[in-house]
Amino acid sequence: MDLFDFNGNEEKAKPLAERMRANCLEEFIGQRHIVSERSLLRRAIATDTLGSCIFWGPPGCGKTTLANIIALGTNGEFIKLNAVNCGVADVKKAVETARDNLKMYGKRTYLMLDECHRFSKTQSDSLLPAIEQGTIVFIGSTTENPYAAMTPAIVSRCRVFEFKRLTEEDLQGALKSALTNRRKGLGKMNVECTEEAIAHIARMAGGDLRAAYNALELAALTSERNSEGVVKITLADAEESIQRKALSYNEDEYYDFLSAFCKSLRGSDANAALYYAMRLIEGGCDPMLVARRLVVHSAEDVGMADPRALQIATSAMYALEKIGYPEAMIPLSEAIVYVCEAEKSNSVVNAMYAAKADAVRVRDDDRIPPYLKDNSFGSPEQKAESRKYKYPHDFGGYVEQQYLPDSLKDAVYYRPSENGYENEVKEIRKRKGKKN
Repeated sequence: MDLFDFNGNEEKAKPLAERMRANCLEEFIGQRHIVSERSLLRRAIATDTLGSCIFWGPPGCGKTTLANIIALGTNGEFIKLNAVNCGVADVKKAVETARDNLKMYGKRTYLMLDECHRFSKTQSDSLLPAIEQGTIVFIGSTTENPYAAMTPAIVSRCRVFEFKRLTEEDLQGALKSALTNRRKGLGKMNVECTEEAIAHIARMAGGDLRAAYNALELAALTSERNSEGVVKITLADAEESIQRKALSYNEDEYYDFLSAFCKSLRGSDANAALYYAMRLIEGGCDPMLVARRLVVHSAEDVGMADPRALQIATSAMYALEKIGYPEAMIPLSEAIVYVCEAEKSNSVVNAMYAAKADAVRVRDDDRIPPYLKDNSFGSPEQKAESRKYKYPHDFGGYVEQQYLPDSLKDAVYYRPSENGYENEVKEIRKRKGKKN
């Protein structure tokens, strides 16, 4: 090897997760709802017509990788920034470069911005004109909900693609590929990994491919070779590498325990729900999974019968995220007890499904009543219609008027039950003259 050829050393120094990063859509793992053969994003990439977009999803699910693939698969230039450490000057420099590329070479410039939810309003404002004029194609990557965490002006000019956590099958396939890949993976190390070890890493990684790769690489680098020169990764090695013990039950039992936990919440049995939660967690299940299920059931099974249940469940999940195990088990247990003991109602879920059924149904008349439209810049006739809107506060907080389109004006989706707070809701509706 040439004494001054450092590329080989640099490549070896990269973590496995970086070396195994996909370079084309054919290698990309997961997110079939976004990158399938006939998806909008794939067609836009193929025709080099992709507009500004935001990739939103949990860590390790492929957001940055897909952005890099887009950069490699287009004829444009590519600039990468991180919102954590770049300022307005960096943004202006990127915009100037993009403008020069467009004028001199006719090439579009893609600006990839990691952690884009950390962008300040000043930074966003400096970027906005370039997005509007098409000087740059903005690709933001974030783990936070962009509708809540980002400047609305930026979000409104981008298409938001929501990424999902990778499945255990996705992760297992990726790990097996890394073990055999001689060019980018661990193929040259002569590593063998048991099925139990692979399954454990995939399960405990929680949909995070980066975490799965890191655990596999750590296990491979720290495990001893046997007499035949083979690095054997066992279940015990996998447990240590990802710092979580293997589930003390098989996969079927795992889903049985999870089902029993959910049904105990719905059935208002705090003792059973606590037991199954602890059985899951002590057996190796990520406590965050229990917390997420608790949040869902606080809305699905308690709902409007006690709206505080959702607040308490989300607070427990936040505590678990910020404090961690084991201290956060106290607020999590409190939330489990509260959701169990709360009054139950599934009226919100029924209302959601009923509204969704009407929303997706094709109908001839789906027109919004004219007085509900935004007619700020409308014609005199449209502005006259706007004045027909009855401002509820002028009538003491509520006034009867039609909000749904004519074809749905008599539709009723939400029907309060007789349980808990919903009794108060029924009384409030009764005082307003609403139908229950």
